[in-house]
Amino acid sequence: MQTYKAPLRDMQFVIHELHDSAKLTTMKGFEEVTPDLIDSILEEAAKFAESVLLPINASGDEQGCTYENGVVRTPAGFKPAYDAFRESGWTAIAADPAFGGQGLPEVVSKQVEEMLCSTNLSFSLYPGLTHGAYQAILDHASEELKQLYLPKMVDGTWSGTMCLTESHCGTDLGLLRTKAVPQPDATYKITGSKIFITAGEHDLTQNIIHLVLARLPDAPPGVKGISLFLVPKFIPDASGEPGMRNGVLCTAIEHKMGIKASSTCQMSFDDATGWLVGEPHKGLRAMFTMMNSERLSIGVQGLGIAEAAYQSAVFYAKDRIQGRSPSGTKSPGQAADPILVHPDVRRMLMTIRAYAEGCRALGGWVAQQLDQVVHADDPAVREAAEDFTALMTPIVKALFTDIGFDMASLGMQVYGGHGYVRDHGMEQYVRDARIAMIYEGTNGIQAMDLVARKLGAQDGRLLTRFFEPVAAFLAANRDDPNRDDSSLGGPSLGGMARALGHAFDTLKTTTAHITAAGQRDPEEPGAAAADYLRLFGLVALGFMWVRSAQVAQRKLPTANGDARFYQAKLHTAQFFMDRLLPQTAALAATIQSGKGSMMEMAEEMF
Repeated sequence: MQTYKAPLRDMQFVIHELHDSAKLTTMKGFEEVTPDLIDSILEEAAKFAESVLLPINASGDEQGCTYENGVVRTPAGFKPAYDAFRESGWTAIAADPAFGGQGLPEVVSKQVEEMLCSTNLSFSLYPGLTHGAYQAILDHASEELKQLYLPKMVDGTWSGTMCLTESHCGTDLGLLRTKAVPQPDATYKITGSKIFITAGEHDLTQNIIHLVLARLPDAPPGVKGISLFLVPKFIPDASGEPGMRNGVLCTAIEHKMGIKASSTCQMSFDDATGWLVGEPHKGLRAMFTMMNSERLSIGVQGLGIAEAAYQSAVFYAKDRIQGRSPSGTKSPGQAADPILVHPDVRRMLMTIRAYAEGCRALGGWVAQQLDQVVHADDPAVREAAEDFTALMTPIVKALFTDIGFDMASLGMQVYGGHGYVRDHGMEQYVRDARIAMIYEGTNGIQAMDLVARKLGAQDGRLLTRFFEPVAAFLAANRDDPNRDDSSLGGPSLGGMARALGHAFDTLKTTTAHITAAGQRDPEEPGAAAADYLRLFGLVALGFMWVRSAQVAQRKLPTANGDARFYQAKLHTAQFFMDRLLPQTAALAATIQSGKGSMMEMAEEMF
């Protein structure tokens, strides 16, 4: 049985205490976004996720989507759940009020997304893809297209997709072959095939709006010749309602390892009518303007799975009795002790918890900066936030999704053999989590983006957006004489800061090494990329954990009913610093070893 209760207290800690939600009210458009409003939204989202989405998660996985003659049907319960989701306004929370949205901050929206991903990852993809398509149309389409399509996408009666991948090209979109031929009425005829299209066809909405990458007849080769087109399933009539069926057809759905209740489609476009979005040959730029938010959302999928796996594993560890505690019997009235008493089970649970809470804190920081990009009045603040999110996006996407899969697997391990069978739902988390490491740019591509594009961008300016606040924090706290609560039995906050300082120094040294090595040999950064991203991510999580510990220490003396929460936060921070952050040293040694052992073996030896 899958167990989940939204971690509202920790979400409130991240938004209000760690990242100071009061700052939101100083931004244009967020003047009324008070802490009370945020809490009420999160509480309502939790009720919906727990009561509506969680009950159909396992059954949706069991049934999957069905395909027949171009028609895709979602599993039982998904259509009523989507209707309730839409009618409750959840499709509109982060959308522009000009098109019927609620205009809430990303930092709030991403917390809601986490709950959806924890309770039903497959379901979350339908509104998630729509929001991504909405964002691209909002940023790049003509006013006419915005007015026609966005209100219905915001209210959820129409949904959206992103059609990039073709059978012969995934990451290398410069190879795509889909064609767009101009027509006298300023429309285009789109012809080609796309694969792996999430929510490409389904029975949840009246219309599906496809954003399709294609080539114009005069397109230059490669990625500089790609344009973006809006291609609806049904062409709107004069009243703006779904009219004539367009030349768009789902030819099959994929039979996948996980996310079985999400329709992953093969799509055929046969002289389909489309409208240009943005400038000719600039489609890839238009598509990727929304990627900072979208890739954070993919990272949140990993976080959501990790949280769900943790809660289920804790429930099982408290309930399952096996053996006795090494330090003596803890439950003399039972035939054995709960497995929670065993150090190795504690190790697994603490690992999942430390990563999940650390990712929530880091994701909150990045989401806060996404809000600054759009809503800050000061151009310098907007520029700094844009730099920071560009730097951190590949780290969050790859790190969180790697962690999500690993933590789902670790949660399964807590269950032992019972985790491997379907009854408890743990194996579904493992299967569902795996795709997030692949789509929206594989994690290897994210690592290459980090080392090849972001490190040297703007003469290293992007790096300073992370390095400077960490350095300033360490300068203020490395030698803090304040002692932790005696129950921790660990070093002071200053000790945690010094441990972070050592890891941060390692990150800076390794960054310089990769930069220098790349100038000598272009293969060296690629050999180091995945390990470097993990190293950077661990330091970022360490920074969040030391800051979280600082907040918890300050609040604990007057915490009253929240004392246990802050004590747990301090314990978990200490575990991260003791048991997880030290991985940075091994990663640095791996990177320093260079490319030789992976690149020198001849191809015929493989």
